[in-house]
Amino acid sequence: MSAAPVEQTSGGTDATTVLREAARRRTFAVISHPDAGKSTLTEALALHARVIGQAGAVHGKAGRRGTVSDWMDMEKARGISITSAALQFEYRDAVVNLLDTPGHADFSEDTYRVLTAVDAAVMLIDAAKGLEAQTMKLFAVCRHRGIPVITVVNKWDRPGKDALELMDEITERTGLTPTPLTWPVGIAGDFRGVLDRSDGSYRRFTRTAGGATIAPEETLPAEAALAREGDAWQQAVEEVELLAATGADHEQSLFLDGVTTPVLFASAVSNFGVGALLETLVALAPAPADQPDSDGGTRTVTDPFSAFVFKVQAGMDTAHRDRLAFIRICSGVFERGMVVTHARTGRPFATKYAQHVFGRERESIDVAYPGDVVGLVNAAALGVGDTLYAGRPVSYPPLTTFAPEHFAVCRGRDTAKHKQFRRGIEQLDSEGVVQVLRSDRRGDQAPVLAVVGPMQFEVATHRMEHEFGAPVALEPLPYSLALRTDAESVPGISASSGAEVLQRGDGELIAVFANKWGLRVLQQNKPELTLEPLVAAQL
Repeated sequence: MSAAPVEQTSGGTDATTVLREAARRRTFAVISHPDAGKSTLTEALALHARVIGQAGAVHGKAGRRGTVSDWMDMEKARGISITSAALQFEYRDAVVNLLDTPGHADFSEDTYRVLTAVDAAVMLIDAAKGLEAQTMKLFAVCRHRGIPVITVVNKWDRPGKDALELMDEITERTGLTPTPLTWPVGIAGDFRGVLDRSDGSYRRFTRTAGGATIAPEETLPAEAALAREGDAWQQAVEEVELLAATGADHEQSLFLDGVTTPVLFASAVSNFGVGALLETLVALAPAPADQPDSDGGTRTVTDPFSAFVFKVQAGMDTAHRDRLAFIRICSGVFERGMVVTHARTGRPFATKYAQHVFGRERESIDVAYPGDVVGLVNAAALGVGDTLYAGRPVSYPPLTTFAPEHFAVCRGRDTAKHKQFRRGIEQLDSEGVVQVLRSDRRGDQAPVLAVVGPMQFEVATHRMEHEFGAPVALEPLPYSLALRTDAESVPGISASSGAEVLQRGDGELIAVFANKWGLRVLQQNKPELTLEPLVAAQL
C-alpha cells in the first residue's frame, strides 16, 4: 500500500516541517513605561542566550556602552529607545524572536504596530513606581488584541514597593490575577535571590561587575536557604503561602485566555532573574497560530507563504541609505529570493535581500517560518500594513493609524533643495514617522506634519537635515483634535473658526480642531456634518 502524499507549502517544504518549526517559535515584545529598564532587559536576555558577550547600558554615561538596539544618534544622546529592534536567537529547543519597542509615549504608534506582530508580551514594571501610564496604555492594546502577558517586576535591587502591594496593584489596575512563578528573597533594595514556587528551592544570585556578564546562580534547597538567609527566607515562605491560599497559582489556559499573568522578579541591570524569564517564555508563551484575514477567513500556518509589513525603517545603514521593511511571517515558509505577490498592487515582489536586523547588526537569512521577523532590504514599494503572499491570495487587516494630537506646517529652509525636500517628506510619510497632510490652501511645498507626540517632530527634522540634506522649519499649528470627514462636510467645517480640513496621502479627509469646545459647538449647530473618530482602537 503506497504512502499518502505529503502536503506541500510554497517552496516545496512539507507542512509537517512548517508545523514543527512554527511550534518552536516564541515571538514577543517588551512593553513598559519609559525608563523601566526595557532596553536593558532586552540586552540581558540576549546576553543569557549567548547572542552577545557583554551587555550595554541604557544611559550613555561616561565609560559605559550604549545598548546594541538603540542605534540612532538621538537614542544614544537621550538614553531612550525611539525605533524598534528585532532579535532572533535559539534558546534550548526554541527559536526566540524578541521585538524591542520604543518606550517613550510619543512613539506609542510604533509600539502598537510591533504589538500586531507578536504572540505574547512581557510587561516590565519598575518596582518603585508600579504600573505607570504608558504601561497601562500598552497593556490595553495587548488586552484588545488578546495577547497574553507575562509580568516582570524589575529593579528589585533598588528600594521600592512591597511585593504583595504590587500584586494588589496589578489586580486592581489590569483586572488580571497575578500568579507569581518566583518570589523575592529580601525586600526591594536587598535582592538576594528568588524562591522558585515550582519546587520551593532558592535561586541565589551573585553580583558581577556592572552587570556586564551573566550573574552566577546557585540553587539551594529550602533548609539550606533558611540557614543562609534566615528571616528574609522565612518572610518569603510566609508570603508564598499567602499566595497559595488565595489561589494565585499558574494555570496555562487562564494565562492564554488573558485571565492571569505569570509574575517574575528581576534586576535586568544586574542580570538577576533574567534566565528564569527566558525559561518561562519558552515554556509558557504561545507558538504562532492561524491568522484571520481581511475577508473574515483564516490563513493557517501551513498555508503557502504570507506575511504583513508592520514597520518600515530607513537610514539604518548610513553608508547605503537603504530602506528596510520588517515583515511578520504568518504562514508557510519564506525562502530568500522567492518572488511573492504584493497584495495592495497585485505586482510581483522579489525578496533578494532578506536579513535579521538588531540595531545596526545584520545577518542574511535564507529560510524563515511563521512567527519569524524578517527585514527586507530596499523595499521601496512596501508600506506599513501591506500584505505579501504566495499561492492563494490573502490580505491581512490594515494596521491602525492613530489620531494625531500635534500639528505643524513644514517648510524647506533651502528652496534649491525642493526635490530632496519632497523625497524626504514622502519617505517619512510612508514609514509612518509622521502623517503628512496637505491642502490646496497651503500648497505642496508647505505640508502639515501630524504626530501623536512632539518628539516625533524632532525625529522628522533631524532626518530631513541629516539623511535627506533638506533642513526644514516647523511652524506649530493650534490644533489638537483630528477626526475623519467627507467631501460634503468640507465647506461647513472650513467656515468654522478654529478648524481646517486637510487630506492624507491615502485620500482620507481629516478635520482638525483647536479644541473640543469648538468641535462641540460645530456639532450642535450643524449635526449633519460627518465627523467620526479616526481609529477604532485608541492607545
